[in-house]
Amino acid sequence: MNLLKSTSIIGGMTLVSRLFGFVRDILVVRLLGASAIGDAWQIAFMLPNIFRRLFAEGAFSAAFVPLFNRKMKGEGDQEGHSKAKAFSIEILSVFVPILMLFSAILMIAMPGLLWLFDDFGEGGRVNDTSIALARITFPYLALISITTLFAAILNSLSRFAAAAFAPVLLNICMISGLLFSLWLYGEDDSSAIAFALAFAVSGAGVLQLFWLYYWTVKAGFRLTIKRPKFTKDVKELGVLIVPAIFGAGVYQISRFIDLFFLGQLETGSFVYLAAADRLNQLPLGMIGIALGIAILPALSRFIANDDIGGAQRVQSNAIELGLLLTIPAAVGLFCAAEPLIKAIYFHGRFTEGDATTTASVVMMLVLGLPAYVMVKIITPNFFARKDTKTPVYTAGVALLINIILNIILIPIYGVAGLALAGAIAAWCNTILLYVILKRRGHFHIEAGLFIRISKILLSAIAMGVAITLLSDYGNEYYDASIIERILSIGLLVGIGALVYFILAFVTGAIDRSKIDIIRGRKAAPK
Repeated sequence: MNLLKSTSIIGGMTLVSRLFGFVRDILVVRLLGASAIGDAWQIAFMLPNIFRRLFAEGAFSAAFVPLFNRKMKGEGDQEGHSKAKAFSIEILSVFVPILMLFSAILMIAMPGLLWLFDDFGEGGRVNDTSIALARITFPYLALISITTLFAAILNSLSRFAAAAFAPVLLNICMISGLLFSLWLYGEDDSSAIAFALAFAVSGAGVLQLFWLYYWTVKAGFRLTIKRPKFTKDVKELGVLIVPAIFGAGVYQISRFIDLFFLGQLETGSFVYLAAADRLNQLPLGMIGIALGIAILPALSRFIANDDIGGAQRVQSNAIELGLLLTIPAAVGLFCAAEPLIKAIYFHGRFTEGDATTTASVVMMLVLGLPAYVMVKIITPNFFARKDTKTPVYTAGVALLINIILNIILIPIYGVAGLALAGAIAAWCNTILLYVILKRRGHFHIEAGLFIRISKILLSAIAMGVAITLLSDYGNEYYDASIIERILSIGLLVGIGALVYFILAFVTGAIDRSKIDIIRGRKAAPK
């Protein structure tokens, strides 16, 4: 498998989506601000998306892809194709009614769910508006979860582009809904803006569903819904998916915990975390999620064929590529947090004080960015072996650490303490996963990889020093006109990136022969 090409496709489409997401969030934050209606919208948007990432993108894909690949074993074989199609229909037929029932129950129970995340009703966020917004957005969960099944099929066939493009449709719909509400009601009616966004989310779910179904049919998988039956294959998926919820979704489970603790903080805390997480999610989506999606089918095939060396090579390449891009992203975001937040969000109802608070949250979040990415890259090594139980234990330890640290750090640092607790917990989870893989003989970091990671870190630190020294020179431009903001931030980030890549090449942090292997070319003999 051409790992770099696959990751580039997924990461490139994710970049497009994240850029549209930035435009969306800039408009939302500036128009709604760190206000009560801003918090209500963020809660309404977070709930279905956390469930989506936890159950659909995380657990379902991790459990479904290895089973699907087992059915497809021997690509081009008509019998394998038929078995995989029958398996997909069985899963879809059971999946749809369960999703509909789950969504209906949660929509009915929405006042109680919001009460739970609002410091047991003491935070003042449970009202008719917040309940209505959450109910309007929640059908998105069922729609996008079904879409995830189609995406998993396409990814298993190494057709990554269509699935990677689907999130772009969400952001286009939301931006369109927001602009329409501005044209209809103007900037002053913040409630109308929030409701327009909520309806746009559910509408985007319908559009994404039809988009991926079309490409699944083109790939030869025209799926229909039949009477649900709990067949042997469906039960096997169910056995795998429950522990996978914890193994693949530790980050999302921690987000549920975050919601509970956020409800105890001042108005605007949901907005601060959401705005900061947008910057954190950009490299996480482009690198971590993209690599995790790209390597799972390859790992599954190597392991199914008892090719341990191939599995080791794919895992090693993914870690090297992930850290090569993630470590400088984390260092750069940490050092340039305040200039970036001011340039992106400071306008309208989002004040300078809000920007400073959000920047502190960014700095704490990105401390855990490499760990979040490594979890995405390492966890598929367990799932490809149909081991979804081991990551449960590591996730449980990480969650316990996260809760304890939240209790300790939030009273001291507020919402920034919540971000720091999550970062530390993510590192604990990463270390535990790697130690277990190494002890079982499934993967180990070789000396050459360890040396290159050290060089990557040193190059990134030098880049961080350069950004820190230069950032003060652009203070008067970070909150100026749009052109001045773009130019000042572009120059700051550009110089930092130039420093990093020059040092990475000079020191050998970038192994050119290894990049050739990742591209699918044979490395030059040494």
